[in-house]
Amino acid sequence: MDAEIQAKIEETVRRILEESDLNEMTESKIRKQAAKELDLDLSEPHYKAFVKRIVKSFLEEKQEEEKQQQEESTKQYDDGGDLIICKLSEKRRVTIQEFRGKTLVSIREYYKRDGKELPSSKGISLTEEQWSTLKKNIPAIEKAIKKMECRST
Repeated sequence: MDAEIQAKIEETVRRILEESDLNEMTESKIRKQAAKELDLDLSEPHYKAFVKRIVKSFLEEKQEEEKQQQEESTKQYDDGGDLIICKLSEKRRVTIQEFRGKTLVSIREYYKRDGKELPSSKGISLTEEQWSTLKKNIPAIEKAIKKMECRST
């Protein structure tokens, strides 16, 4: 099968998928509709396999899009617009923020004023490079913590 035919089949199958109710449509129906539109017999095994790969790829892309949309809708932002990654306690949290064109991982305490939660000066903001260095050293930190815990018991 030459590249031009492959491109036409893929374009047609993807358009059909986009326009279809995916709960109603089957791979066989898609292949038959594409065959009719392209005036091409797509019942041969190599065509069937090709259409199957296109359908599978399309469905995987749609699942990934839905997953990303769900993740976006569950993200929380603080009153300053920074993305909250997690709350370490009632007053401490980890956020991701942009500052002077740099992405920072910020671990800091917050306080309330006029109904808003605001970051205090108590905390630290790490650049991506500093965060990477810390991340690489987490096993060594955990090992040192365990060693100290053993000493205190």
